[in-house]
Amino acid sequence: MQLASEPALGQAQGESTRGRLENLTLWQRVYDHLREEILSGELPAGSELQEVALSSQLGVSRGPIREAIGRLAAEGLVVVRPRRGAVVRALSKQEFLEAYQVREALEMMAVRLAVPRLDAPDFEKLENLIGAMEAHAGKGEVAEFFEANALFHATLFEVSGNDKLQELYRQLLGQMGRYRTRSAVLRGSLQRSVAEHRAIVRAARRGNVERAVHLMSEHIRVPQRRLQALSEDELVSMELAS
Repeated sequence: MQLASEPALGQAQGESTRGRLENLTLWQRVYDHLREEILSGELPAGSELQEVALSSQLGVSRGPIREAIGRLAAEGLVVVRPRRGAVVRALSKQEFLEAYQVREALEMMAVRLAVPRLDAPDFEKLENLIGAMEAHAGKGEVAEFFEANALFHATLFEVSGNDKLQELYRQLLGQMGRYRTRSAVLRGSLQRSVAEHRAIVRAARRGNVERAVHLMSEHIRVPQRRLQALSEDELVSMELAS
C-alpha cells in the first residue's frame, strides 16, 4: 500500500512552505494509517514497526515514518527501542485497570456537566441509541451494539460543553480501543448494559444529577470489577482468542 508521493529528496535543505505542509500532511497520513491498524488489531501487541520495511510498504521515505512512530510512542501505543526499531505496546492488567479508573472519573464528570444541559432533542437521541443497542443485543450483533454504545457516551461528553474533557476522553479511548474485544467480554450481558443506560437517562430526565452520576460510575465499574478478578494469563488468553 502506498499512501502518497512526497517532495523530491533534493528539496530537503531549501524546502518551501508548501513543501513543509505537504510533508506534514504525509506523516499525519502515515500516523493515521498505523494508528488504525494498531487499534483494529491488524498490528497486535508485539508487532515490530521497522522504518525500512514500512518505507517500502507505504511508498514514503523514513522521515515521515519516524515522525509518525514518535507520535504513536507519545500516545503510549508503541515503544521505541534504541537501534532496534519500535514495537506495538502491550497493555498490562494494571494499566488496563488504571485506564478504566480514569474513564470512570471522566464519564462521571461528563454526566455531572451534561445533565443540566440536556434538552428534548438530546434525550430523543439518547433514547434512540438505547433502542439501537437493545435491537443489536437481541440479534447478538456485538460490534454494532458497541458502536451505538460509543455514540451514547460521546453524546454526553459533547453536551457537557467541556472541550478539554472531550479531548482527554478521545485520547483515553484511543489507548483502550485495541482492547475493545476484551472490553466486550468483560462487559458481560448486553441486556444488562441496556438497562443501565436506561436508568442513567431516567435519572437525567428527572434532573437528578448525582443519581445519574452514581449510575454511570456503577456502569463503568462492571467490566472494571471483572478485570480485577482476572490473572495476567487469563487476560492474555482473552486477547489471543479475539
